[in-house]
This record gives sequence, structure tokens and C-alpha cells, in this order.
Amino acid sequence: MTLTEAYQLNNGLKINKIGFGTWLLDNHDVVDAVKKAIKVGYRHIDTAEAYGNEEGVGRAVRESGIAREKLFVTTKLRAEMKNYDDAVAAINDSLKKLNIDYIDLMLIHSPKPWAYYTSTEDFSDGNLAAWRALEEAYEAGKIKAIGVANFEQADLQNLIDHAKIMPMVDQVLAHIGNTPLELIMFAQKQNILVEAHSPFGHGDLIKNDKLQIISDRYHVTVSQLAVRYLLQLGLLPLPKASSIAHMKSNTEVDFTISDDDMLQLKYFKDITYSSDTAVFPVYQK
Repeated sequence: MTLTEAYQLNNGLKINKIGFGTWLLDNHDVVDAVKKAIKVGYRHIDTAEAYGNEEGVGRAVRESGIAREKLFVTTKLRAEMKNYDDAVAAINDSLKKLNIDYIDLMLIHSPKPWAYYTSTEDFSDGNLAAWRALEEAYEAGKIKAIGVANFEQADLQNLIDHAKIMPMVDQVLAHIGNTPLELIMFAQKQNILVEAHSPFGHGDLIKNDKLQIISDRYHVTVSQLAVRYLLQLGLLPLPKASSIAHMKSNTEVDFTISDDDMLQLKYFKDITYSSDTAVFPVYQK
């Protein structure tokens, strides 16, 4: 598939079907990585305030030689911003760091501050306050689309019931071996696009022998199988790669996974997590 293929958000905005993830890339290294990705053909770049690399992503976008309107830039409101004033300041700070005229998509990074991610404490009011700041930035044209990340069904319902503007995206942890099917179905019924971060299970899928057997049937890599799987579910994967060869490979997914294999992959359980990134809260819930 070409990297210009797009989904349409519930506000009519087009968003490229595959994005380039930048998590764990520092402000220096991300410049070269994003420039390489754009050279390969990626037009959708995903960053976050919490990644500490917005400045580098913005620089890469400005220096890419590609017209700004042909690129789609996503960033995220820090998970700790659970009041209106802090959220407004953070939105403006992201715009300043990125140094671009507008943000294509901005998400609330988490329904809870990371330190409370696995707690039962309720942050519903804080999410509504942060969402109001995003709504105002959206209406002012600073942001072209707004959404959330790592929100469960109850978190989405809170916005659906009380917010003025429906969320357009929910970016969640989704990959073979960890596919939140009920959440995906709920979001899709609400016309909320689901994006999939960590599509390779932070690297641990790649080393899986059983997935290798399935991918061999299609003459593709496990990475390609993982990306294609998410696309066939109607999700938007955000693969990350360091080399141009892998960046290209992750987009060469013009094949179709059979219904039988899709069913097996939906309920695949044989994943062993060994990556250092598995300690992050989103992987512990």
C-alpha cells in the first residue's frame, strides 16, 4: 500500500493509514529518523510532549522539503495535565516547541497521570477540563483534530456524554497477542478511529517462532504481518524503525491475511515480553 492512503476522521479530516512512531527517540536522534521516514514516504509523524522530542520532530518537518499541508503531525498532551489552565499552557508549549503553524492531531496521552495509571482514582473531571482546552484550541484552528490515547471504554464514554466535541481518535496499545477487541469495537461504533501504538509489542513479536511460521506462509516478515493485521482490523499502526530498509519494509504490506489466520492472531497468547520498555505503566494494566 502507498503511504498516502488515508482514513477519514469523524470531522472529515484525512489521516494517513500508517504513521511513523518516535517514542524513545531523543530530541537529537529524532531529527534524522523523521527525515529518513519522510524521505521513504511517510507523511504521518507521531510524537508527544512526554517524549521530549517535539522540537526535533518540528525541525525535521520544517527541513524535510515537503509542503507542510502534505504532512500530518500528531502530538499528545502530557498525562499529568488534568486541569484546564495547565492543559492550555501545554498546548501552546507544544506548538512553540514544534514551531509549526498548527498541529494536525493532539491527544490526551492517558486518562490518568502515569503515576496513578493502575490506581482506581477517578480523573473524569480532569479529563473533561483538559478536553475543554483541546476543544478551544481546535475551534481556534491551532489543532485540526483532537482525540485521546490509552482511554478505556468508560473514559471514552465520559467524553461522549459530557463533551461538546466527540473524540476523533483513541490511540491504544494494540498488537498481535494484545488486541483489545471490545474497546476497538466500541470506539469504531462511535466512529472513533483506533490507532495502534507499539505494533510490534515493543519488539518482542519479532522474535516469536509461531508468528514466524505464519508470516512465512505469506512470504513476509513478522513486522509486516503485524502491520497488516492491524490494518485489516481497521486500525492505524504506528511502527518505529531506525533504518531506511526497515522503514520501507514496514509499509510493504500489500497482501491479505486469511480469515482463519486473522482469527488465530486475534486470540494469540504466545508472547513473552522481555523488552526493557515492558516496565512502562501502559503495559502493566
